[in-house]
Amino acid sequence: MKSPVVKRSIVIAGHKTSVSLEDQFWDALKEIAANRRSTLSEIVASIDSGRNQGNLSSAIRLYVLAHYRNPPTRDTIDAPERSAAARPTVA
Repeated sequence: MKSPVVKRSIVIAGHKTSVSLEDQFWDALKEIAANRRSTLSEIVASIDSGRNQGNLSSAIRLYVLAHYRNPPTRDTIDAPERSAAARPTVA
């Protein structure tokens, strides 16, 4: 049986790291990045720098959940640096 978790490499702040997420979370993260006219690496770097503890995969899942629970406004889509700062931090 195929594992529902997919491990992918991503560059964050010039460093390559591996992140394990379900395909649905990868798809959602790509959609968020596209809507913000940003790259996956930029979004993940923002998530990484805002987390206080826990692993990066969990932080990404919580970020995606928060994104869909509290959809961004048109202003935050046009200004991703403001929207990233407005997102809840992962504790």
